[in-house]
Amino acid sequence: MSSTLPGRRMLLVHAHPDDESINNGATMARYAGEGAHVALVTCTLGEEGEVIPPELAHLAPDREDRLGEHRIGELAAAMRELGVSDHRFLGGPGRYRDSGMMGVPQNDAPGCFWQADLDEAAGYLADVIREVRPQVLVTYDENGGYGHPDHIQAHRVAMRAVELTADEPWAVRKVYWNCMPRSLVQAGFDQLHAAGKESGFPGIASAEDVPGVVDDALVTAEIDAGPYAGAKTAAMKAHASQIAVDGPFFALSNELAQPLFGTEHYRLVRGASGAPAGEWETDLFAGVDA
Repeated sequence: MSSTLPGRRMLLVHAHPDDESINNGATMARYAGEGAHVALVTCTLGEEGEVIPPELAHLAPDREDRLGEHRIGELAAAMRELGVSDHRFLGGPGRYRDSGMMGVPQNDAPGCFWQADLDEAAGYLADVIREVRPQVLVTYDENGGYGHPDHIQAHRVAMRAVELTADEPWAVRKVYWNCMPRSLVQAGFDQLHAAGKESGFPGIASAEDVPGVVDDALVTAEIDAGPYAGAKTAAMKAHASQIAVDGPFFALSNELAQPLFGTEHYRLVRGASGAPAGEWETDLFAGVDA
């Protein structure tokens, strides 16, 4: 049964500001540009991020601890580049603090997202689902792409919220996890190595540094956003405290260059594929009645 709300609606659930632009920026810009309602829920402010520009170093958690409020502004700027007006923080800005990388003391801090009560956090997200009524939800796999505690928790919260709203007639029809096909990632790094120092960064990362790399057989959808790749690049540049962009490459705080992929990939884990058997979907709404 279709929702009474008109049109196509997508909800993305991410851990920190910038995750959405790196993983799904082109996809978000494409669907927003096509008139779909694209909503983003970010679970923390990213307070424990490592600051790249020296002029922003004073914001770091071991100094003024004001990085979170700064990243609110970066996220808003990125969403303007993507054409997305519906973006919010889980439970409100600052409800859950960034937990830091796995194994650091911040994982145990009261109020951090890793320590959040699952049903409470999922309840906040379920409220958003009831409001937006998305046919499609996008989040991370069970490992959060690369093992970050906030990414893992975002996965758990998203999947639990889908369960909490599963009996509604307008329930989420399709759930996708972000992923990257191993063959494409390797090809991208081969091109990067061929370009060498043209990247402008002191070193080059490896395919193992890319979150969510999976065997090609696990991929079920490919979104070639074409004219929206530039919007993704602009959105990533808006997250200047965390990302440095140089042409077709980008780097995080480790200053290791990675390819900036305009084509984005997904793994369908709930719902039916709208593509012919054995083929990748090219539209995340394929098979969904608006």
